[in-house]
Amino acid sequence: MFNNSKKKKSNKDETLFQVKPKKKAGPLAWLRSRFFTGVVVTAPIAITVGLIWGAITFIDNKVKPLIPDRWNPETYTQFALPGLGVIVVVISVLLVGIVAANLIGRSLVGASEGLIGRVPLVRNIYTAIKQIFETLAASQTDNFKEVVMLEYPRKGSWAVGFITASVRGDMASKMPGMVGVFVPTTPNPTSGFLIYVKREELVVLDMSVEEGAKLIISAGLVVPEVNKTQNSPKPPIESIAGDENLKLAEDAISDAKTAPPEKAD
Repeated sequence: MFNNSKKKKSNKDETLFQVKPKKKAGPLAWLRSRFFTGVVVTAPIAITVGLIWGAITFIDNKVKPLIPDRWNPETYTQFALPGLGVIVVVISVLLVGIVAANLIGRSLVGASEGLIGRVPLVRNIYTAIKQIFETLAASQTDNFKEVVMLEYPRKGSWAVGFITASVRGDMASKMPGMVGVFVPTTPNPTSGFLIYVKREELVVLDMSVEEGAKLIISAGLVVPEVNKTQNSPKPPIESIAGDENLKLAEDAISDAKTAPPEKAD
C-alpha cells in the first residue's frame, strides 16, 4: 500500500517537473519571422538612401538649368551626372565665404545689407533670418546642447525639450534666471513651442541632441541606453569602510593630518 502511494507521488513529481518540448514553428511562421527581420534591416537603409537621393535630385533639377552649356560637363559626356548640382552649390558657397572674409568682401556685404535695409518688408525678414543663422553658427554658445524635461502642458505631465539660450536684454532684467526651451512636436520636430522656464525647474537628461531628436521622432520608441559605469554615484565612506572601527581609524588619521605639528624641546 505504501509502495503504491510512493509510486503515485513519484509519478506526480515527474509530471510536475517535466519540461514540455517546444512546438516547432511551421513554414509560414518561419517565413513570416524572416520577412519581418528583412524589413527591419532593409527599411532604414532604403529610407535613408531614398531621402538622400531625393535631395540630390531636387538640387540637380534646380541648379543644372542655370549652368551654361559650355561650362556644363554633361554637354561633353552625353550622359547625366548625378550630384553635379550639389557640387556646384558647395563650390559656390565656398567661394562666397572666401570673398566675404576679406576686406573687399565685407564692404560689399555691408553695402548690400544697407540696400536691403531700406526695403521695409524684406528688411525684417532678412534681419530675422540672419540673426538665426548667426546664432546657430556660433561655436562658443551652448544653444541646443542640452536635452531637458519640463512640466508641460500641465503639472504632472513632462515633455522633452532643448535649451535654446538664456534670456537677454529687457527679458533678462525683468525675468532673471529664465532660459528658453524649445519643445518640438512628434514626429515632426521642426515645429513646436518656445517656453521660458526657470533653470531650477528643469531636469537635464544625460543624452546628446541627436539622441533626444531620435527619442522625439520615434515617439519614445528609441530610447538611448544609460552608461551605468559613468552615471553611478560613488558610495559614501561609511559604506566603503563597512566597519565602525575602521571609520573611527579614518577619523583619527584625518584629525592627525589637520593637527598642527608639535614643537621640539
